[in-house]
Amino acid sequence: MTPARPSSVENRPRKVSGVIVPHRARWHQRLLAALIYAVARVVSATLRYELHDPAGCFDAHSQNRKIFVFWHNRLALVSTLWRRLVLHHAPERKIAGLISASKDGGLLAAIFHYFGIEPARGSSSRRGPQALREMVSKAEAGYDLAITPDGPRGPCYHIQEGAISLAQLTGLVIVPVSYHTPWKFCLKSWDRFQIPLPFSRCRIVVGQPLLVPRDIDEAGRENLRRELEQELRRLTGDD
Repeated sequence: MTPARPSSVENRPRKVSGVIVPHRARWHQRLLAALIYAVARVVSATLRYELHDPAGCFDAHSQNRKIFVFWHNRLALVSTLWRRLVLHHAPERKIAGLISASKDGGLLAAIFHYFGIEPARGSSSRRGPQALREMVSKAEAGYDLAITPDGPRGPCYHIQEGAISLAQLTGLVIVPVSYHTPWKFCLKSWDRFQIPLPFSRCRIVVGQPLLVPRDIDEAGRENLRRELEQELRRLTGDD
């Protein structure tokens, strides 16, 4: 999937018949995306991986599609983990990721394109309902789904209700995932974004799957949101 050639008009926020159109990556963002992709592949190849998955969510024989949730500051290795933990055993699997409709989201969508992850553009503050429908359509087409439940603006380590809504609509189980790298560089951003350094150890931790009933009420949804937040915080351990 090659992004259409942008223009100055295409990159302004706008609405078409009431539908918000996401920002597309401009030429310099596509160039930066290619550079980030190359560096990420090189760095990830030097890491030493260790998987802790007591529930067997990444078992080689597990073919059930899932919704993977991880904190926004762990985005750096998500694509690499998808390749190592899923595509290595099942190369036919496909995944779609929820990405902000903002300009930064345009860059991230371009990066994900190189890794073979299809974007659904939107967030709680912009184009949320349309993006949710896109993710549901991807699930119906047989895709796994990925979402950063505290993105794109935070607060850090606070899960919004989008992941619960997505699980309720699709019937897919939520799988919380985090990882730890002792050698890393942390940005001074709202999420303290982590960039793993070469030759570090990467300890991947997978939590208990969470199934959201389709007929759950609002109070039940909030209880599951809190349960998911507590589990992902427990896996992360650095909040």
